[in-house]
Amino acid sequence: MNFKHEPVMLTECIKGLEIKSDGIYVDGTLGGAGHSKEIIRKLSAQGMLIGIDRDKEALEAAKNNLKEFSNVKYVHDNHDNIKDILKQLNINKVDGILLDLGVSSYQLDERNRGFSYLGENTLDMRMDKTQELTAEMVINQYSEQELAHIIYEYGEEKFSRQIARNICKIRGEHQIKTTKELTEIIEKSIPKSKQKDGHPAKRTFQAIRIEVNNEIKPLYHTIKDCIESLKEGGRLCVITFHSLEDRAVKNAFIEAKGKCTCPSDLPYCVCGAKSIGKIISKKPIVATREEMEKNSRSKSAKLRIFEKG
Repeated sequence: MNFKHEPVMLTECIKGLEIKSDGIYVDGTLGGAGHSKEIIRKLSAQGMLIGIDRDKEALEAAKNNLKEFSNVKYVHDNHDNIKDILKQLNINKVDGILLDLGVSSYQLDERNRGFSYLGENTLDMRMDKTQELTAEMVINQYSEQELAHIIYEYGEEKFSRQIARNICKIRGEHQIKTTKELTEIIEKSIPKSKQKDGHPAKRTFQAIRIEVNNEIKPLYHTIKDCIESLKEGGRLCVITFHSLEDRAVKNAFIEAKGKCTCPSDLPYCVCGAKSIGKIISKKPIVATREEMEKNSRSKSAKLRIFEKG
């Protein structure tokens, strides 16, 4: 398998995890195993890596990339189910968890999956190809109002209403089946003078992908479950690429840290705020300018780190 994308903020993630050689670590978004390869290199024979991905093809690619290592457990599942996954592996707590959210490098490289607005491919966008909902179903079956809301909310696209209106107009004539058809509709929906900030289809494709894979709604609870699955002193590193993702992670971290709501003049806390750890990164860590120049995916990336107390 050919991986054209470097893992985002690799150095920062490895430093953030504070890897113990005999520890148990989880890569909840295994993808092409770029981060995992560096994690496992720091583990001894007693250490273990658990690689989770809902994409079977990505798992197979990761197995190939990590074939020289024996202390890896591969799990075809969703990181949202972290507690159940660890229970099935008879593992109580782990030393560290990494989540690199959004579309993986592997999925971007596999054009026939429909994640890319470049070329002409089927409107799929499923990270887990066993699920029913596809991008084609979203585009052709959702109401104009639902499409406009998704494109605005998940894509932060100012021209969401025009795009939704034009999608519904075209699908009234024939089913929209390819990424090229959708891209052309989007391009015609946005004034040429406003098409300066990257590819005009980028935000809409992101929005549809997030909807197809239900990436935002469970995230807050997933982060809390990940923190609860850590040992004392264990760390969770989360890379986000979207403001809604970052907000969910930030809010989950704040709640886990424990936020006292007592009046400042009280001598001690009476509100019952409980802390289960500390936020290591007060502000999100961003990629270096050098990395942003080399890896375009890192430009919108934010890394937040939490340590179980």
